[in-house]
Amino acid sequence: MILGLTIILILVLFLPFTVGIVEKNLEAFLFVMGILAAWTSHVLTGELFTKALVDPIHITLAVLIAGLLFKWFQTSIEKGILGMSRAIPSRLFIALVVIVLGLISSVITAIIAAIVLVVIVSVLRLERQATIRLVILACFSIGLGAALTPIGEPLATIAVSKLNADFFYLLRLIGPDVISAVILFGILAAFIVDPTRGGAGESSSLEAESYPEILIRAFKVYLFVMGLTLLGAGFEPFIEKYLLGLSPQILYWINMISAILDNATLAAAEISPQMSDPTLVSILLGLMISGGMLIPGNIPNIIAAGKLNITSREWARFGVPVGLIAMVIYFIVILIFYV
Repeated sequence: MILGLTIILILVLFLPFTVGIVEKNLEAFLFVMGILAAWTSHVLTGELFTKALVDPIHITLAVLIAGLLFKWFQTSIEKGILGMSRAIPSRLFIALVVIVLGLISSVITAIIAAIVLVVIVSVLRLERQATIRLVILACFSIGLGAALTPIGEPLATIAVSKLNADFFYLLRLIGPDVISAVILFGILAAFIVDPTRGGAGESSSLEAESYPEILIRAFKVYLFVMGLTLLGAGFEPFIEKYLLGLSPQILYWINMISAILDNATLAAAEISPQMSDPTLVSILLGLMISGGMLIPGNIPNIIAAGKLNITSREWARFGVPVGLIAMVIYFIVILIFYV
């Protein structure tokens, strides 16, 4: 059984990063891998399958409703953004963009927060380097903030489900750490993002999404979380054998692999209800912070980089140093408060 799970884990970790057809059909791939993992571990029961059907409902509805609302009010949102950017001092506005998107992403979902970020950047029309820095810092913020509720992003959905926790569990567990990080990223953006406009200062409108695109995205989120639920249940024996005995500090640095792999997938494979709070904090913070370092690490990164044509090299040049510094800072926090 362990050999089978090890093979599945290797496939899950590396095929999406190396095989194009798997990357393009990630949701279906993870669903199949989840079925295989649960079958290999002999936990593929009707009860588990029902749980896998129910778990994604809340985040899927949140993505669908937020996507529809954004489509209907996109023009008004763009005008509001432009008006606020002119009324508020530029550097303060940039800081507020990073902080507010990070905090509300747990309500409007990380996906919609990333789309709103793209609209804001399109309206601001900053210089190229400033645009890249703002987008990366905001994606760090969104990736952290969205994890505070199970409707914010798949990582949080899977964590709450595997721990059988209530809606506000993650807010209580990592809320102070996450909120302080979001504020720090906002302050950093105010200092290092040049607010000078790169164009003539006219706003640029992002092309509105179609209804089929919104529906397809919601379905993909549903299938993605369903697959991760099955995957997480299937990997319980693997977790008990290899991860439960590791120190939180080691798990924290191991999770830097989240920079190249989606952190929700890693959360499904790592988290167990048998883990202590300090261990869970180390796993979650390690996954969320390093998830912002490279484009594949988190859903907001993929959306923003794709729509704004930010290359992997451009992202890494700024995202990796910022992520490493943040990892060191929060490792010290873990040592002081959670050991």
